[in-house]
Amino acid sequence: MLSKPFSVSFFLSIFVLPCVFGHVELGRKVNLSARETESEKNSETYVVIFDAGSSGTRVHLFRFDENIDLLQIDGQLEIYAKVSPGLSTYAENPQEAASSIVPLLEKAVNAIPENLRSQTPVKLGVRSLFSNSLLLYEKEWVLVLSGTQEGTYMWVAMNYLLGHLGEEYSQTVGIIDLGGASVQMAYAISAQAAENAPRTGEQYITEHHLKGTNYYLYVHSYLRGQDAARAEILKSTNDSVNYCILSGYNGTYIYNGAIYNTRSSSSGSNYKKCKTNVLKALNVNAKCEVKNCTFNGVWNGGGGAGQDKLYLASAFFYVASDDNIIDRNAQSGELTPAEFKRAAISACALSSLEEAHAKYPNAWSSNLPYLCMDLVYQAGIVTEKVSIKLNDTETYVIIFDGGSTGSRLHVFRFDDNIDLLQINGSLEVYDKITPGLSSYAENPDETANSLIPLLKEALDAVPENLQPVTPIKLGVRRLFSNSHYNTNSFLRHHINDRF
Repeated sequence: MLSKPFSVSFFLSIFVLPCVFGHVELGRKVNLSARETESEKNSETYVVIFDAGSSGTRVHLFRFDENIDLLQIDGQLEIYAKVSPGLSTYAENPQEAASSIVPLLEKAVNAIPENLRSQTPVKLGVRSLFSNSLLLYEKEWVLVLSGTQEGTYMWVAMNYLLGHLGEEYSQTVGIIDLGGASVQMAYAISAQAAENAPRTGEQYITEHHLKGTNYYLYVHSYLRGQDAARAEILKSTNDSVNYCILSGYNGTYIYNGAIYNTRSSSSGSNYKKCKTNVLKALNVNAKCEVKNCTFNGVWNGGGGAGQDKLYLASAFFYVASDDNIIDRNAQSGELTPAEFKRAAISACALSSLEEAHAKYPNAWSSNLPYLCMDLVYQAGIVTEKVSIKLNDTETYVIIFDGGSTGSRLHVFRFDDNIDLLQINGSLEVYDKITPGLSSYAENPDETANSLIPLLKEALDAVPENLQPVTPIKLGVRRLFSNSHYNTNSFLRHHINDRF
């Protein structure tokens, strides 16, 4: 039976947002937010921000006018550069940590007019370095941010850039920022929803007055960033083979000082089995003490208009651009939740690292073994954390009609209103083979084998990215009454990894 798919009333946008909040290992935050300092003699202000993430350190240089509106610098909205590894790598050698970001500091200083350098604030917790620089620096600017603060500031920054601050909460956008060690989600909810928020001892809701409007923000931070998630997913298989790893890879993964064995299955990666590992790592079955939980028993905020438009940042963008899911040269791109799933299925179907490199030439070689894992995890965040229903604007259905005179194949294509759509100019793909299945009463194996040519034709008719979600039906008018052979089971055996 064909059922109408759920509709989705929003879109996902993946983008690069100048991230003004950094973090080190396991979610500790460093305050990098800049108080805009106006020059007494100039109408422009520069701000230097260092984002000290778990995988690397980034510098962002911004330029504002007297109304704190962004101005371009050499045709761009920011000057940006990055060095690796992250500062946490130098935990035993603080001076080396400071030295590692000297090239970033020099790049920022050189882009600022000389007469404004002494008035330009710089933010990051490396006091001995910045106190000797040409930039304005005060030690009080070094603070530790909580995950809630980081998510809140990310929401404010995004809605500021989009021009939504001051509008009704329903006109704002939600944000999920996937870093290396942690992931934050934030979106605005109604005053009534805030009043009814669960009282569990954890502060889910914060109130803010911005540009004349009160906002109630749902914010939560999880210690499950992209790098941390890899470790958790590998841990879930207890050093055995992992179906999230591409075929042929056998190595180790190091995170936060721990070493994890990384071994692929002899059959390679598998989307369904990898998803099982991912959901286990996300702890989606954790006990929920309140109504509407995401994963790990955490309240999801209840949803609402403030979540209708959702922006995804950081690792979401980098993975999507490296894996050709969105335009690598664009600053943003739109995806549906279903497209996330299809991208994950496609990556998990790769048969080797060589094939992965050929298909994703922009991806770093060190990330290739984890393509399946990373995409399945990101799809899991979107669908499990936000409770988004997957939806496609088109649906294919394959039907096998096993009649007495022959077996027939029908492939239909529907839109989300269950109206028929054409396939290559026709309303269906149709074919027939003879004789009928009843002719094979004494040879059940031949029964199923006779349908294989039709099955192959069906595969050719359905787009590869939709095959895993396409239902297949076998209707048999006259099969062997004296046989216990299940032809449908045989078909499922042959198409297990594709349908």
